[in-house]
Amino acid sequence: MNIKLAIIDDNTFLVKAIKDKLSFFDDISIKWIALDGSQGLAKLEENHNLDIILMDIEMPVLNGIETTQMVKQKYPHVKIIMLTVFDNDENIFKAIQAGADGYLLKEVDPETLHKGILETINGGAAMNPSIAMKTLKLLRNPVDEKFLENKEDIKLSKREIDVLEQLSKGLSYTVIADNLILSPSTVRKHIENIYKKLQVHSKIEAVHKAKRHNLI
Repeated sequence: MNIKLAIIDDNTFLVKAIKDKLSFFDDISIKWIALDGSQGLAKLEENHNLDIILMDIEMPVLNGIETTQMVKQKYPHVKIIMLTVFDNDENIFKAIQAGADGYLLKEVDPETLHKGILETINGGAAMNPSIAMKTLKLLRNPVDEKFLENKEDIKLSKREIDVLEQLSKGLSYTVIADNLILSPSTVRKHIENIYKKLQVHSKIEAVHKAKRHNLI
């Protein structure tokens, strides 16, 4: 099996390091190298008889995530492994959304790189363990953008938070009033305000949302 591979990376030192790592394996032939995404797309236009691209993320002109998206739209048969120095969440998620087939750190050893390439060609996904863990976490707790936007908007007073904490224990208005030395009608007023600020319509919703926003 001869794997036709291309590298898109603006760091010539790292490109050389990757070439050196791949030189141990005679089932891989490097077809071309590009120094940024747009150069990569031009070379792909000339020769898309490729199996796999090793793609850097941070690049001038067109970064790896944008390039991945374009490659996948036009040449869905070409597999892409992102090579990166950092395993930070945001990039992992963006790269996977863009259609990347795998994600490895640049300091990967030759054996792991080769194994990752073979795995990806055969329909698997090359991922180093720390990235795989982060990806799982992201899938379990996707970052809800609306939630992030709203996070700052919710401002509850100290008293409202006290009332909410009591509510979360399942206590009745009268018991909450006794515990906080307030009248039941004041408690009711606080709860109305809490519902309004949290944009909810029930006790359960209010408690759930407050917990999600780390208010209680």
